[in-house]
Amino acid sequence: MSIEEERNKAIETIKSSGLKDIKKELRSDKELVMMAVKKRGADLQYVGEELKKDREFMLEIVKQNSIALYYAGEEAKNDREIVLEAVKQSSDIILDYVGEEAKNDGEIVLESIKKNYRALKYAGEEAKNDREIVMKALKQNIEALEYAGKEVLNDRKFMLEAVKENGWALKYAGEEAKNDREVVLEAVKQNWKVRKYAGEELKNDREVVLEAVKQNGYELNCVGEELKNDKEIVLEAVKEDGHALKYAGEKLKKDREMVLEAVKQSSDALKYAGKEVLNDRKFMMKAVKENGFALKYAGEEAKKDREIVLEAVKQDGVALKYAGEEAKK
Repeated sequence: MSIEEERNKAIETIKSSGLKDIKKELRSDKELVMMAVKKRGADLQYVGEELKKDREFMLEIVKQNSIALYYAGEEAKNDREIVLEAVKQSSDIILDYVGEEAKNDGEIVLESIKKNYRALKYAGEEAKNDREIVMKALKQNIEALEYAGKEVLNDRKFMLEAVKENGWALKYAGEEAKNDREVVLEAVKQNWKVRKYAGEELKNDREVVLEAVKQNGYELNCVGEELKNDKEIVLEAVKEDGHALKYAGEKLKKDREMVLEAVKQSSDALKYAGKEVLNDRKFMMKAVKENGFALKYAGEEAKKDREIVLEAVKQDGVALKYAGEEAKK
């Protein structure tokens, strides 16, 4: 068989099953290897070491199929230009199988993160603690912070910027950052749900809790007793969700201003109010003017009061069914 026939046969073999099934001496033929690797990056494993050390050849190879870098020699895996080219060409996480020097190269890591934030997982420690790199990753997906270095996660300046970008950054913060009042406060301003990731002391910090209940009144359920009796905090909670009155301290459940704010949100909030309030004529008059259905939870005396019932019915005729029998006449 002539050399030309041998090559033609090899080409057909490459098309069907790859480089592994052609003669060993033909595996040094750059044209044949390029043809094979372009189709199957893994075919580079069948190429001799000498060819793998050919820099220009390897640069061309990764342009054709970046997966081939996995089977490249150590020189190629640490060659900045070759690795950068592979990263640019691929949507896969190339950093997983490059050399340590490349794993800490800022440009290479940044380029990898553009394609997939999870690339940070395979970066070197230096890159994992690089503020610019980590910020780029978290902007793509906050879960990237799971792979960031401890140093950057405890860096106050960085974490302050991170939680302003996304409050969920607090979930991944280091202990120092989780116990930094300013960091926690900024995070909670972004998203009340992250309060649970704050240090124990800051979870019940008055200002932190105030920010949380402004966004979700029901968060009052998860604070200490002292704060459940803090009028400003409870007032903000019931303004956001009237049902938050359920978790207020007993004294505030009897507070006319507090209960009226809750009623503005929902007449059902009255079921959590103190009995004294529900039989207070002046208060109930204000309540039914806000919401006729407040009559449903009124005390017996208020339900018999014709003037209160009349105001309730003006708001909503259906409220009449909650009036006392005498007032219905």
